[in-house]
Amino acid sequence: MTPAAVAPNPTLDELREKIAHLQGAAPRKRNVLPFGVGDIDAQLPGGGLAYGALHEVAGGGNGAIDGAAAALFVGGIAARTSGKVVWCLTRFDLFFPAFAQIGLHPDRVIFVEGDKEETVLASFEEALRYGGLGAVIAELVRLPLPVSRRLQLAAEKSGTLGLVIRRWRRQTEAAGFGSPTAAATRWRVSVLPAEPLPVPGLGRARWLAELIRVRAGEGNQFIIGACDGQGRICLSSDVADRPDQASRSIASR
Repeated sequence: MTPAAVAPNPTLDELREKIAHLQGAAPRKRNVLPFGVGDIDAQLPGGGLAYGALHEVAGGGNGAIDGAAAALFVGGIAARTSGKVVWCLTRFDLFFPAFAQIGLHPDRVIFVEGDKEETVLASFEEALRYGGLGAVIAELVRLPLPVSRRLQLAAEKSGTLGLVIRRWRRQTEAAGFGSPTAAATRWRVSVLPAEPLPVPGLGRARWLAELIRVRAGEGNQFIIGACDGQGRICLSSDVADRPDQASRSIASR
């Protein structure tokens, strides 16, 4: 009689990985989510945003416009993953038709609303540890280094993509964005004038996406077209032929 196939056992797989690590074997290659934009993916180790890692995004200013752009940037990333998305927050003030327009539909998102930031952090960590999700998002004012390390470990264990949107109610709170965290990448997104058209009309929205920090890589900045209906970004067409303008150093601002 032919023996039946043995179903995969996640616990045993994890144990085998730990044993292999202790024996000095090469670690498993981490999967990534590419942006599909060569100039941006080239700046990221592995050619995209690492799964099993934490990524930070903030608006370029303290206003609602840049904050909305940062949220849409994160929403576009989540839209390009597979599976359910958990979004943890304290204020349910998202304009969800805008997220549906970039491919993140309401039936994919599970909102977890907390009465305070500590509750949001606990929900975020629990969802990261759960696994099997497309992405887990949290809106946070503060992200202390010890907390970020714990969240990073939770993401590594489950292989989940962790996305933190830094949101501030007061300008003084934004100063903490420069403090070290364990995030694999740190981004800042600012709204620019819409892409110019050869005829009168409203062109595609544009953002300045600054890759401020990337582990094992160098930062850069890019003028990009905002997310389309599938959550994809692109280099802005009016600078695509001028890479010196599309990827200026952050220090030049």
